[in-house]
Order: sequence, then structure tokens, then C-alpha cells
Amino acid sequence: MSTAEERTPFKSKDVNAVDLHSIDLDSIDTTNPAPEEEPARQYYFMAKCREIIKERELEDGRRQTANVTTFGCQMNAKDSEKLRGILDVIGYERTESEEADFVIYNTCTVRENANLKVYGHLGYLSNLKKKNPRMIIGLCGCMMQEPDVVEKLKKSYRFVNLIFGTHNIFKFAELLYQVLEGQRMVIDIWQDTDKIVEDLPADRTYSFKCGVNIMYGCNNFCTYCIVPYVRGRERSRRPEDILCEVERLAKDGVIEVMLLGQNVNSYGKTLDEPISFAELLKMVEQVPGIERIRFMTSHPKDLSDELIAVMKQSSKICCHLHLPLQSGSSRILKKMNRRYTKEQYLALADKLRREIPGLSITTDIIVGFPGETEEDFQETLDVVQKVRFDSAFTFIYSKRTGTPAAAMEDQVPDDIVKDRFNRLLTLVQTISQEMATRVEGQTLPVLVESVNDHDDSLVTGRLANNLLVHFPGGKDLIGKIVDVHLTECKGFYYMGEISCEVME
Repeated sequence: MSTAEERTPFKSKDVNAVDLHSIDLDSIDTTNPAPEEEPARQYYFMAKCREIIKERELEDGRRQTANVTTFGCQMNAKDSEKLRGILDVIGYERTESEEADFVIYNTCTVRENANLKVYGHLGYLSNLKKKNPRMIIGLCGCMMQEPDVVEKLKKSYRFVNLIFGTHNIFKFAELLYQVLEGQRMVIDIWQDTDKIVEDLPADRTYSFKCGVNIMYGCNNFCTYCIVPYVRGRERSRRPEDILCEVERLAKDGVIEVMLLGQNVNSYGKTLDEPISFAELLKMVEQVPGIERIRFMTSHPKDLSDELIAVMKQSSKICCHLHLPLQSGSSRILKKMNRRYTKEQYLALADKLRREIPGLSITTDIIVGFPGETEEDFQETLDVVQKVRFDSAFTFIYSKRTGTPAAAMEDQVPDDIVKDRFNRLLTLVQTISQEMATRVEGQTLPVLVESVNDHDDSLVTGRLANNLLVHFPGGKDLIGKIVDVHLTECKGFYYMGEISCEVME
């Protein structure tokens, strides 16, 4: 490109103000070579893609459609917002149907059955592609970081056009251009990178709340987990870049942000000038317009007294902490490479309850890890009874190829695992229902998220402790925080009545 004016695709000159309405691809001269620097290079390829999509619209006499399907965690959901934003800028019309001109699956690979689900969907898409030979099928995300998966796709799923992983999602427009230009199968998988490219368009799921990536990757290498192998080692974003994004979101009407990372408690350690996660939280809290701050996930081994103090003093950080336990047995925790004991976890939970009254603690628990005995399982039940989690995501251990645990001896028989899982689930649900009643009769602020799915005379919102509340109201309340009197606890949610005017 010949000038700086031509290089920027933004109508405003603030590179951080990246939204779907501030992008001007007409300012890009696509007759020039692609720039080397990012993200200007990707905007160049967005403009190139748009030219091809416009030609296809004329040929077909209709808009080209695109479907983005997301599997997995909040970080995948955040990545899919970028995929949708780029597709919108290119000129695709979004559709919920997989009978689209372009379909992309953002995949998860935490469990084997997640992979099987994707293969099942691909079988369905192969039939659709026979009806629409120009259909483009793309796959990205964690599953694509597994070499065996990519080899299987190359051999048995040749109709897939585009395959890329987690480290290079920012190259989506460039890779899609290669497909649109006629390359039969484009594969771009990086083994590892320390590169972070932001400032790309995103189409947010909600106008009033948004996830913000603060770091990528994981250094913990829990023996059951594939994530460090597919998302790479920890890489923290610079705090100034995070704050710019949060400030932009606030100006665009976002009042709640969720800071995302595989282990947010280790944020900042890889920076040239390291800072702690607690220090970052204090910075985010100062952003005008942000009224609620959430974060996940926290690893117990890294949760500091400094973080507890910041949460205790904050008026914006939600009174909710997701603190994965995984097992209550110190012996099993050691086999899992979790690097804390049962006693340390209990002491931490006790400190959190003591220092932050009313704190909601949620967790993850795995049942049936290799070598787990009934005695180990009883230790898990003991922790659940002592901590009294507000809710827990309970999982049956799934042997994950490529992890150390998959090769461990003493895999627990299925019938024993299912019996333990059912006993744990019964206890967790009983305690969760009891804990939920703590705020019955109180009047608390609720962020309204949607019209109720089952009764359009009601709206649905979320308390700071993450519990859902349903109460009479209209769609004009969506995105606002209102005080609601919690009239009745229904076990895992509340019925309520609005009791004051909407907070401005």
C-alpha cells in the first residue's frame, strides 16, 4: 500500500476502535501487494475476499451465507465472535442453518466425544456439499492442533476446504482468501507461537457484556488435560492493550466484562514488565462505564492473598469465584499434577468464605480418575460437604489420547464410575439448592440478559453470584441493571419482582 492513509481500514484513526461500523475496506488498494505487518495484512485480505464474495452474489443472484458453530469453552466462544465479525465485514449473511455457502466449526478437544461429535457433523455436511459443490467447509480450534486429527481429515475428509488451529485464528481472512481463489484444501497449523494479534473485527453475542482475553495457553500440564498441548504455553497480553479493549467496549455500551484465560491467576508472568492479575483487576475497575467484572478460570495453586484483598475491597468484581477442585483426594491430586493438597484447598476455601462474606464458589470435579478408590472418592465427598459449593460441574473421567493419564494403569470400571458420579451429583445438587436460598427475600441488583425463553411476560437476568432470576418485565430492560426483590428460590434460580427504577 502506498500511504498510511491507505493502510488503515478504519474510518476512525484509533486502531483500538475496531467494530463492524468503523471498518472501511474501500480505503484499501487491493492492486498492491499485501502488507507484512498485522493486523493490516488481514484487513487487506478481508478486502480481497469481499471482492470475490460480491462476484458470487452477482453470479448466484443472492447473498452468500455463512454459519459459525462453536463447540467448547468461553475462549472458543470469544474466538467465534472474531470469526463472525470477519465474515460480516467480508459480506457474508449470517445463518443458523448449516445449509450455507460457508460453514465453519470452531472445535473443542477436551474430551474424545467432542471429536466424535465433529466427525458426525462432517458426515452431514458432506451430503450438503454434494448439492452445493461450491460450498466451503472450514474447521478451526483446539481439535485442529492434534496432528492425528489433521492426518485423518486429509485422508478421509477431503471435502473439507480449510483447517487451522488456535494460534493463528487471526489469519482467518488470509486463509479463506486462499480457499476462495481455488485451493482445494488449505491447512495452516502452528505448533507454538508467542504472537498475539488483536484489533480484528468481532460480532459480539451480547451488546452489554463481553469476554476479554487477557492471556492464552497454559503451563500447568494437568495429566488428564490436552489444553496445554493444543493451545500452547502461557502468553499474557499487555495490560495497556487489555485496558484499551475494555475502554472501547465500555464506550460501546458494555457494562460487564469477563476476563478470560486458562489460568488467570498466573496472568502477567510472561510480560517484559510482569504485573499480577490482582493489579490488572484494579486497572480494569477504573474504566468508566464498566459496572461488573467477572473472570475465569482460577487455579487454586496460584490464588494469592493480594487477589483476595482486591476482590474484598472491590465494588465491581462479582461475588463469584470458579475454583476447580477436580478431586478431594491428595493422592489423586498428585497424580493429576494439580500441585495442591486437599488440606490446602480447604484452607483456601475457608479463607475466601471468611474474607469475602457471601462469596459464591463454584467448581469442577472429575470422578473416576485412574486409580481412584472408594476412599479417594469419599475424600471428594468430604470436600464438597465442607466447602458447600454453590454449584459444581461434575464430569466422568474421559481417557484423553495424548495425555499422561490415558496411559495410566488402574482405569476405573465404568459401572463403579457411574455409581460414584450419581452419588456425587445427588450431594452437589442438594447442597446447591440449600446454598441458593441464602439470598431469598433480599433485594439485589440483576443484569437483565434476555426475554424469558418460556414466558415472554418475564425477563431473565443474572445476580452477581451468577444465579439466574426471572421476573416480570419487557425487552427494554435488556442490558440494564435493576434491583429485584427475590421472592422465591426455585432451587437453581429465583423468581422475583422489580423493586426500583432501572439504574442509569
